[in-house]
Amino acid sequence: MDVVPAVTADLPASPTVLVATGNWWALASRVAIAFARNGWKTVAVCPPHSPLCYVKRVCPVLPLSTLAPRRSLIEAIRTARPDLIVPCDDSTVFLLHEIHAEHPDLRQIIEHSLGPPDTFAMVESRDQLQRIAADSGIRVPRSIALDSSTLAAERFADFPRGAVVKLDGTNGGEGVTVVRSQAEAAAAFRRARSATSAAIAAKRALVNRDPYAFWTWRRRKHTRITMQEFISGTPANIMVACWQGEVLAAVSVEALSCQGPTGAANIVRRIERPEFREAAAAVAARLKLSGFFGLDFMIDRESDLAYMIEMNPRCTQLGHLQFPDQGDLVSALCERAAGRPSAPATQPIRESVVAFFPQAWRWKWEAHDWKSAFHDIPWGEDALINNLLCEPWPDQQWPARLYHRLRAPQRPEAALFQSRSRNPIRPGGNHRLEPGESIPP
Repeated sequence: MDVVPAVTADLPASPTVLVATGNWWALASRVAIAFARNGWKTVAVCPPHSPLCYVKRVCPVLPLSTLAPRRSLIEAIRTARPDLIVPCDDSTVFLLHEIHAEHPDLRQIIEHSLGPPDTFAMVESRDQLQRIAADSGIRVPRSIALDSSTLAAERFADFPRGAVVKLDGTNGGEGVTVVRSQAEAAAAFRRARSATSAAIAAKRALVNRDPYAFWTWRRRKHTRITMQEFISGTPANIMVACWQGEVLAAVSVEALSCQGPTGAANIVRRIERPEFREAAAAVAARLKLSGFFGLDFMIDRESDLAYMIEMNPRCTQLGHLQFPDQGDLVSALCERAAGRPSAPATQPIRESVVAFFPQAWRWKWEAHDWKSAFHDIPWGEDALINNLLCEPWPDQQWPARLYHRLRAPQRPEAALFQSRSRNPIRPGGNHRLEPGESIPP
């Protein structure tokens, strides 16, 4: 169990962090635990029954309303009076950008947490980010902006290896479609455009309980669709803790298993690729970012060249992982933001492979030698573990059950990737599953 270090007399009073999310992902709860371990007062704003509600040291937990998410987030900031805001999904980042423009009294804390406002528009646009990356010498796939299904079909011919159609403002693999023909490109554009309709917003609010559903719909005129060259290979990414454009620490991984071909990773292997760190440093400096961000790459199967395909302008699921050589990214940010030493690692990961909990337990885990991996289980947080082992709260409610029964959805199989790393899995780690421990179905 993690222990929150006592604040001694020679250190400043405990700073406050506001962890904000509009979804039910596990990563927000893990980030909150890491801040609490570093002695920060941790406040959350989130939907009902979010995993954040089950973390022992998060208090208070403030509600994020489906009908009024902007007002909820503004009230949370004014109630918590945080020293730092940590958004855990893209929509929360973009809503903070909007609040910055409309509420002068909150501008200082938002800029302090994210970076300067003149870069907000760049952060929200996949197309602009790709151009910035290319101008910084980062290898990127060819990409174009689309404004019609006709243009999507016509320009598909420019991508002989296939293409990916992407909708701005989405994350976790949503709004991303791999296409292999002109017809598929046109259809993907139409689906992406329909995703911004009022009907889809109502479905997301009622069935998915997405607190940003109607807010996103109201912003639909700002949503752009792009087509990007498809790179066949292994997904990889880097997460960075940064401060005013300076990279403080970073963790890079390649994916061994993902939630479908475009979804989040379930199992990863830590790797070191200098071009990842160089790309992150260039993006951080160009946008003068503070807080956390991630860069997604594809490592080409034939050439082994890495292409940056996307930026996540917020924390990802790597931020709390503690490694013996550098600690965790949350601690690195805490040390710089608070001006005091960070807490020592309590669960240093000595394995090279990490199985995320609970994702790896649900997505075809039997395809991997996962018992030699580090299992990212929040030991000591029994209520959180039990929550994560259940279906997310929206999926337990009758609208979602009825919708999925009528639609009979087929969840895609986990996408499996062969590691390009020559480093073997290091068995015998200190957090392997013990004999006799049960594996949930």
